[in-house]
Amino acid sequence: MLTNLAAHPWVKKLTPSPFTLILLALIVYFWFRPPAWVSEEHRPVANFSVTTTDNRVISLADLRGKVVIVSFWATWCPYCRHEMPAIQSFYRDWHNKGVEILALSIEDDPALVAQFMHQEAYSFPAAIADASTQHIFGKIDKVPVSYIIDKKGVIRHKIDGQVYYGRLEDLITPLLRE
Repeated sequence: MLTNLAAHPWVKKLTPSPFTLILLALIVYFWFRPPAWVSEEHRPVANFSVTTTDNRVISLADLRGKVVIVSFWATWCPYCRHEMPAIQSFYRDWHNKGVEILALSIEDDPALVAQFMHQEAYSFPAAIADASTQHIFGKIDKVPVSYIIDKKGVIRHKIDGQVYYGRLEDLITPLLRE
């Protein structure tokens, strides 16, 4: 029965070519782990304050002595939404080791961001990144983009693209030892 089915011309049309299989594999790979470019930066960052979705005021100066990940994102961004569970896992595992995360949305609606954080049960601090906060880091023209700030308040790494747990671990572990 199977040999008769395989002999039909329409079955051969449904069989993907090796090129199609490779292309599908690349699409799947880049969807679940899209490329992110890490650049080394060694520039101090000015102090800023944000009001989180749960109405706490957090300033960068208050976080001195910790390694801080500042992640610019938006609720409408699929890569941002895809990286958030990894950020939550990292926050859960590393917060007590001296790592803080600030998720700064580039959106204008704090209620939308608060609803998203509550709905997804994310516990790391989130706030709106106003124009002056964005200006401190440079031009934020795409999301996600993250900055890793060392214990002294110096931006050490910029990650253009989606972050994932292993990359954060590799970048932050040496900074915690300093």
